[in-house]
Amino acid sequence: MSKFLLVFCLFVSQFAMANLKIGLVLDKGGKDDKSFNSAAYEGAKKAEKELGIELKYVEATDTNSLETLHRNFAQKKYDLVIGIGFAQMDAVKKTAALFPETKFAIVDGEVSAKNVRSLLFEEHEGSYLVGAAAAMKSKTGVVGFIGGMDIPLIRRFQKGFEAGIKSVNPKATILVSYIGVTGEAWNNPAKAKEIALSQISQKADVIFHAAGASGAGLFDAAAEKKVYAIGVDSNQNWVKPGVVLTSMLKKVDVAVFETIKSVKEGKFAAGVNRFGLKDGGIDWALDNNNKSLWSAAEIEKLAQVKKSIVAGKVSVPDYYKTKK
Repeated sequence: MSKFLLVFCLFVSQFAMANLKIGLVLDKGGKDDKSFNSAAYEGAKKAEKELGIELKYVEATDTNSLETLHRNFAQKKYDLVIGIGFAQMDAVKKTAALFPETKFAIVDGEVSAKNVRSLLFEEHEGSYLVGAAAAMKSKTGVVGFIGGMDIPLIRRFQKGFEAGIKSVNPKATILVSYIGVTGEAWNNPAKAKEIALSQISQKADVIFHAAGASGAGLFDAAAEKKVYAIGVDSNQNWVKPGVVLTSMLKKVDVAVFETIKSVKEGKFAAGVNRFGLKDGGIDWALDNNNKSLWSAAEIEKLAQVKKSIVAGKVSVPDYYKTKK
């Protein structure tokens, strides 16, 4: 009888683990932004396929709905609720305090609580790397940057990118524009295209965006005017092969998958997890869509830049520390 009970308990335990419930709260860009949210969604879908979890995702229509979305998942006894984007910090902080038995994670925000894991990235490192790449490929010496929402996080991208450009071409001209100051800036490709065309008219021949779904406008402008674009977060090389020079990879998919896996394996730990060039959480994208654009010597040069950053030989400026 005891053996039967033991087997039964093991079966129930395995069944419960196989049906781990994960709630994913995406920001306004949505799962089809081909960038930040898409990466998070792909990581969660991989967990659904490989780990046998039960996944449900929602897309926030505005910041006012975030706390309600998190609370709904917690009230329904979801095991882990993941918020994508800095704007969800307050919602995660408040909801985690109300539901201490529920585990939470947030990307791009730091929340100190016993049931919250904060997933942070060294965006400035990757931006420096693609800045060096942009300067190597620019023939005019004019390079553009398009930010989405004007916030410290995107200023961090900008500052790293500028430093990378100057490391290769100290005389380069850098054009900087932001789409807006609200969440709408992440999903406004028309405005991004307008900005890109303006920068191109000022001789920019390589433009990097950190603007979520708005980046589609840059890609269209770059294709029309036959200049290079640089993607962000997800590998966007495939969007316009031969036009997208590379993409600054911010592996949100890996962070999301590993966090879900930690819950599945009973190893979830609160606190801050950081991802950078050293551990592969940040990188540049080289694949069949853009490999023909790069010579072996250029690829080696970027590899050396990467090694120098990882080894601490290159100090990448961090907007979070300088605020300017």
